Amino acid sequence: MSQLLLASTSRYRRELLGRLRLPFEAVAPQVDEAPQPSETPLGRAERLALAKADAVSRRFPQAHVIGSDQVAVCGDEILDKPGSAERCRQQLRRLSGATASFHSAVAVLPGAGQAPIQFTDSTTVHFRTLGPDEIERYIAAEQPFDCAGGFRAEGLGISLFTRVMSEDPTSLIGLPLIALARALRQLGYELP
Repeated sequence: MSQLLLASTSRYRRELLGRLRLPFEAVAPQVDEAPQPSETPLGRAERLALAKADAVSRRFPQAHVIGSDQVAVCGDEILDKPGSAERCRQQLRRLSGATASFHSAVAVLPGAGQAPIQFTDSTTVHFRTLGPDEIERYIAAEQPFDCAGGFRAEGLGISLFTRVMSEDPTSLIGLPLIALARALRQLGYELP
């Protein structure tokens, strides 16, 4: 079996892929993630997932490489990783009582010039109305500055929602494992 590589520096994606109990290594893809003109959020996620997988595949051409990216949007505003408490506060105020979409794209490059396996999962999250004190308590408790939208769905962030609609619950965290497991089985990996 070829070496399995995750083209990512995200600890969340590493933890998710670890659930499948397959040996893998994470490799930094070193890809420019700046948006391109007239690019849709879904298109951006798909482009970056493939670009990340391709960047690592060029360095490890015989490996199976997984690239993934997630782009969050509320209305016409892209919700990047906030990076600070103030930016997180702004994002959570924006999300209060609103609906946001999280587009998670994956590209699996089998190596040796084979065609990529690509898929996406879009998750819709409905947020309850959040008071200023609730936002402050949440930020203090989780400090989710490295998460798109400023929350961690796998943690206390779940308390911010009224509803989540998705084909795959792991998609909101950043790596849709249901479709990924299917793709890896296609490549010969043994998964239950």
